[in-house]
Amino acid sequence: MSKVLNRRTEVAQENHRTRRRRSLMTVQVVGELLITLGVVAILFVAWQLWWTNVEADAVQGGAVKQFVQEHQVPITNDPAAAAPADPAAVPVGTAPAHGEAIGVVYVPRFGATYSRPIIEGTSSDVIDTLGLGRYKDTSMPGAVGNFAMAGHRQTHGAVLDNIHTLVPGDKIYVQTADGFYTYVFRNQEIVLPDRTDVLLPVPTQPGAVPDQRLLTMTSCNPRFGSEERIIAYSVFDSWQPLSAGPPAAIAKQLAALQGKG
Repeated sequence: MSKVLNRRTEVAQENHRTRRRRSLMTVQVVGELLITLGVVAILFVAWQLWWTNVEADAVQGGAVKQFVQEHQVPITNDPAAAAPADPAAVPVGTAPAHGEAIGVVYVPRFGATYSRPIIEGTSSDVIDTLGLGRYKDTSMPGAVGNFAMAGHRQTHGAVLDNIHTLVPGDKIYVQTADGFYTYVFRNQEIVLPDRTDVLLPVPTQPGAVPDQRLLTMTSCNPRFGSEERIIAYSVFDSWQPLSAGPPAAIAKQLAALQGKG
């Protein structure tokens, strides 16, 4: 009888040890999976916040240099090539095909060397790599109405990372094949993602007839989220042809991009 009891005790103890080993193995496997998932998550965040910026910066930097070097301008302003007094004489280009370059935007508030390509279209193939994308149903640079662009804030080049730092009076320069368009920043607002009325010819006013030349930049808000959209409005100030050289504020930057600095 005692042998039977001892055997049962031994079996019970062995079963207990087996269950314990299995539990420990399960905990170990789960722990390793959690560590792996954590590493994957960290790598994904690093890819999003760092590597996508590295890739996009390289592509965008190359596109800016190519555009600038294909449209050479004198660095010393030519007084004889003044901007037209008649606003109707401000040239307005034709929208290119999807994914093609419209020009380059310079925003001194974002840094002394800030320049980004302006590309036709706002789909992911454009704004994830190529630069700022123009909403296809909005105006072209210099036109009466709303010239609207979109760009990422923290990833894929972070082209509008510092959009929140703009203050009224800041200048925004747009270079196209026709010349330089200067806009002056006016104000910002935060809206929900479904507020497409900010892209109207007169933002937020359906059916209104535009009488101003506006530049609108849109991006995600907050900086590390996408629950909202931040909208920055600027008003057209002036235009000058390429032959007149760049506005003084970006002359040094243009010289460097053209290889003359």
